[in-house]
Amino acid sequence: MTRPILPVNSPKVINAWCSYDIANSAYILSVNTVLYPIFYQEATKSSFGSEMVRFMGMTIKNTVLYEYAIALGYLLVIFLTLSLSGIADMGGYRKRFMQFFTLLGSLACMGLYGFTGANLGLGLLLPMLAVLGFAGSLVYYNSFLPMIATPDQHDRISARGFSFGYAGSMLLLIFNIFSLQNYQMFGFADKMEAIRFSFIEVGIWWLAVSQIAFYYLREERKKVQLDRTIFAKGFHEIFKVLGYIKRHKSMYRFLLSFFFFSMGVQTVIIIASLFGKAELGITDTKLIMTILIIQLVAIIGAFIFGRVSSRFGNKTSLLWMLSIWIFICFLAYLVHNEYQFYVLAALVGLVLGGIQSQARSTWSKLIPSGTTDTASYFSFYDSTEKLAIVIGMFGFGLIEQLTGSMRNSTLLLSLFFIVSFVIIAVTKLKIRSSLDPGLLCRAYHAKTGSEPKSANHPGERYKLCSLHGK
Repeated sequence: MTRPILPVNSPKVINAWCSYDIANSAYILSVNTVLYPIFYQEATKSSFGSEMVRFMGMTIKNTVLYEYAIALGYLLVIFLTLSLSGIADMGGYRKRFMQFFTLLGSLACMGLYGFTGANLGLGLLLPMLAVLGFAGSLVYYNSFLPMIATPDQHDRISARGFSFGYAGSMLLLIFNIFSLQNYQMFGFADKMEAIRFSFIEVGIWWLAVSQIAFYYLREERKKVQLDRTIFAKGFHEIFKVLGYIKRHKSMYRFLLSFFFFSMGVQTVIIIASLFGKAELGITDTKLIMTILIIQLVAIIGAFIFGRVSSRFGNKTSLLWMLSIWIFICFLAYLVHNEYQFYVLAALVGLVLGGIQSQARSTWSKLIPSGTTDTASYFSFYDSTEKLAIVIGMFGFGLIEQLTGSMRNSTLLLSLFFIVSFVIIAVTKLKIRSSLDPGLLCRAYHAKTGSEPKSANHPGERYKLCSLHGK
């Protein structure tokens, strides 16, 4: 047996993989969740004189237009990743595609410095491209999880990745807040210029920190003829994976449940700061502090529900978290002051990290052992999430547009979580065993530096299992 190109359960590789969560989470926190929505609202209101803006011959509320733009960005991600993932699996291009989308997203972040409020087209296009880079890179990043660890480690590693991301992105946001509050010390003319410069910082952070993962993550490259048939072959891989999913109830039912709760979770992430500002009149500084509370509690939540999953199983862990999400949505409808909003934020944080990490690890354990189509499987997983975001954001924005209040839209989100809860409750999740001979052989080699005679030989199997506490 030759030495594997990517060792399994290697602490260095696992930590390097987790470090990418630090890289891209800076974008999702500082830009997508906190600073850009605040900046976008203030800049467009200043340029157009009110919350109503003119765009492509329409007069529309600035927040609704932003919600539609983000939804369109995620829609583009679905088509791109589905068309490219089969090619990534065939040729071993997961890392290359991950690098491409990272570069696209980071450059789009830096470009946001040029948005002033009056150039509304730029202020909508660049966030769409940043979303494209963020979501596109995640497909290939996630697809490495089944390649770097045995299934019994997936819950722990997935939770560690999200914890890394919450902690690392929080550090950058704290620095951005400090520079915002002390803008004169850094030579900025006002707070708005300080926020614009933070977009450049996030782009550089994303690009620089991601190099750690790119250095350690490797895959076997295969010769693929790059001609006009390449996309047809790529879609053939996708349809092959789709056929497998359709034949296995636990997989497509989990995807269906994931679709519904993602409509709720991802919409909450995107509109949290907009809700606090528009519905409760909470100041920008307090909003930012609220987001930091969510990040801190999310680290704890990811750890707690990782332990719950290890003891009671992924299904039980998911049902507990979905119950809390349903309660959160009804509570959001009733919130009327900032102190209630802080309690709501703490509850969101508790289940935010947990449900994201558990969803990723559950899907990775449902993927058949020994497959080389990990990118294709995760393209369905991530496309399901992105389609959920598109519908969730569109539905949230539409109800806000029709009723004039985000508060009414939270009731729609509660319906998504209820449907998801019911699907998970009636589904038997067939999690594959951690005792896959191929993965265990690679894990044994990574741990001992020697090769087992056979993963199925009783004596050698005992050695392999003992490495994982089995």
